[in-house]
Amino acid sequence: MPPAFPRILFAGALLLAGATLTTGLAAQTAAIKVDPTIAAAVAAPTRTPANAARDVYRHPAETLSFFGVKPTDTVVEIWPAGGWYTEILAPYLKDKGTLWAVDFWPDGLKGIQARQAKDAALYGGIKLAAFPASAGQPTVPAGSADVVLTFRNVHNWQMGYKRDNQTYAQEAFDQMFAMLKPGGILGVVDHRLPESADTAREKSSGYVKVSTVRALAEKAGFVFVGASEINANPKDDTDHPNGVWTLLPGLRGGEEFRAIGESDRMTLKFRKPQG
Repeated sequence: MPPAFPRILFAGALLLAGATLTTGLAAQTAAIKVDPTIAAAVAAPTRTPANAARDVYRHPAETLSFFGVKPTDTVVEIWPAGGWYTEILAPYLKDKGTLWAVDFWPDGLKGIQARQAKDAALYGGIKLAAFPASAGQPTVPAGSADVVLTFRNVHNWQMGYKRDNQTYAQEAFDQMFAMLKPGGILGVVDHRLPESADTAREKSSGYVKVSTVRALAEKAGFVFVGASEINANPKDDTDHPNGVWTLLPGLRGGEEFRAIGESDRMTLKFRKPQG
């Protein structure tokens, strides 16, 4: 099982007393006090039913509450793909906040652009930019974001996804650091590789170690705030024939793996220092 890391007290409750996961997922979710405005966004009828059905694995209300996202924030969503979290964030931030969707420019943002074309009232206000950023492409202004969120992406950066198999994880963390205001928050969710596992598995399995993510973030300048076990899954031993893609939602391992659910995931919170 994953080792214990420093944990925070959230809403007066200790999220986890030790490294061993002995409680069910329902007990873990109960430890976080959910912001009612976030709960309303998660429950919105505008969400795709197929996406909402995966809340049992991804705990969006608890996850966003843990990261402290507010409706007045400027939020950057890294690599939103088809927009699973965008469905929640866009209406939540539409009236008082700002949502940036950033991905490979321009093709990586086709999913978000399709949403904008279909429902401009809900998604039209989303700002688009390149990530990783390079010269001549639109970027998130430095020091403008209150929160940067990345869901299940760090493993791709470690594997060199879409960039000639060259690791660019540190570059990604450096750019996220630059986007944030002093005091801003970085929220990371990713598939968790046990600390005892061979680090070489980060290049092929889709899982990444907590220590790797912390090292990347702290080298970029972030300060570790805390970790939640909200997205932990003790059924997942992380050792699968097709890596993390063996499990839901891809289920490349076949129906025999459905009972495991989605992957065991870390949920980490970092802050950009004030000074």
